[in-house]
Amino acid sequence: MKTYTEVDSLIAQWKAEGLSKAEIICKAAEACMGWPYVWGGYGQYCTPNNRKSYANRSSCPEAESAVIVKKCQVLNGSKGSCSGCKWYPGGKTRFFDCRGFTRWLLKQVGISLMGGGATSQWKDNSNWAVKGEKKDLPENLVACVFQQSGNKMQHTGMHIGGGKIIHCSGEVCTGNLSKKSWTHFGIPVGLYDGSVIPDVPVIPVPKPTLKKGSKGEAVKEMQAILISKGYDLGKWGADGDFGKQTLAAVKSFQKAEGLKVDGIVGPLTWAKLCPNEKG
Repeated sequence: MKTYTEVDSLIAQWKAEGLSKAEIICKAAEACMGWPYVWGGYGQYCTPNNRKSYANRSSCPEAESAVIVKKCQVLNGSKGSCSGCKWYPGGKTRFFDCRGFTRWLLKQVGISLMGGGATSQWKDNSNWAVKGEKKDLPENLVACVFQQSGNKMQHTGMHIGGGKIIHCSGEVCTGNLSKKSWTHFGIPVGLYDGSVIPDVPVIPVPKPTLKKGSKGEAVKEMQAILISKGYDLGKWGADGDFGKQTLAAVKSFQKAEGLKVDGIVGPLTWAKLCPNEKG
């Protein structure tokens, strides 16, 4: 099992080598194999103090709190230190829950996944370039995958291609997309460029409505398009933050295109920004 310092060094190396975002995510996911599950975690160092703080959170279910304590030899009193713990192999590991693991992986390549849980991640359309049922996921593409139960997504993981999934359940482990429990997928905004995404046989997720104060990848995408069309966003550029300079650029674009000049990027403005996209 690799330590967090080893994984951090590998990620830096892969970036320096020019690997794609998808390749880095796959390699990083595999490098984290065996790292522990802690409810609510999203990459914190696995130390007794950190585990204790998560076990004591008011939002942590009682059963999950008990598991966090039970699986730590210091907290359960069986040993006085981390020495000998499988999650302390000459250093330290990080801990995650399922949605925290996918969030952390994407963060390593500069992609922010919004939502505090698997269900909220899935429902936030600003996260996804496309999303759909698992039958429509091309086997060569990297994507977040979900398990639906009723109206909720009860679990999530990362599909790394070929039907192989790496997810955090008890610890970071492997899974198979062929299992009936996996039902849906989402390809995050910013993971692939347009030459890949159109090959996915699903309807693109509608663009979110943006306005002053909006933040995230969709804002960054919109800003990049405005810059490519010659609109000045000042020193901030495509920073993912819809501020005064972006508002002025949007209004100028709307005026030039004969749209209502309200500074709100809704369906009509998106259609003019991305005239070649469908849906």
